[in-house]
Amino acid sequence: MTFRRGVLIVLEGVDRAGKSTQCARLVQALQQNGRRAEIIRFPDRTTQIGQLISSYLEKKSNLEDHTVHLLFSANRWELVPLIREKLEQGINLVVDRYAFSGVAFTSAKPGFSLDWCKQPDVGLPKPDLVMFLQLSPEVAAQRGQFGAERYEISSFQQTVQQRFEEIRNDTSINWKVIDASRSIEEVHTDIKSASEKTIDVAQHLPVGELWR
Repeated sequence: MTFRRGVLIVLEGVDRAGKSTQCARLVQALQQNGRRAEIIRFPDRTTQIGQLISSYLEKKSNLEDHTVHLLFSANRWELVPLIREKLEQGINLVVDRYAFSGVAFTSAKPGFSLDWCKQPDVGLPKPDLVMFLQLSPEVAAQRGQFGAERYEISSFQQTVQQRFEEIRNDTSINWKVIDASRSIEEVHTDIKSASEKTIDVAQHLPVGELWR
């Protein structure tokens, strides 16, 4: 019997696009279908690095922009051993934000190139599927609690959206764009379908390295 590894599935998008809701629903659906699945969220605010990031995002502290970017990357790297272990155990991981958010948000600030922003994350476990929840920043701003954290400003989110569009030109990544303006159930149906198709194919393949 061929060993089947877990598959790395990432959900991305602007703030309030519904990523956390859809991650939870996807994990539940996979588990109900007999597949092992767990959620990982970035930033992981439970670690020491994550607590620094959380304080920054909640506007309780200020940090220099290069430093912030590297902290976000370090927060991903510190979970790499856990990610690899889970995948090797055959657990499918549904990830709420990954390196693509780090690149999009930092490169939306003045003076940062996409290339510089990518470098700290080169070599991370490569996702088997990245689903981008497409939602206009104007609609996102009307959703609950928008504005509670540092980057939840409509004009900034608009630039983030543009950066995501540039990042999605990278054909080395398996991107799927999901229309997130529809009902939660409609969005979930598309996400579940794309995820199950990816699991069937990718579970027999080795885990790749991001941007290598």
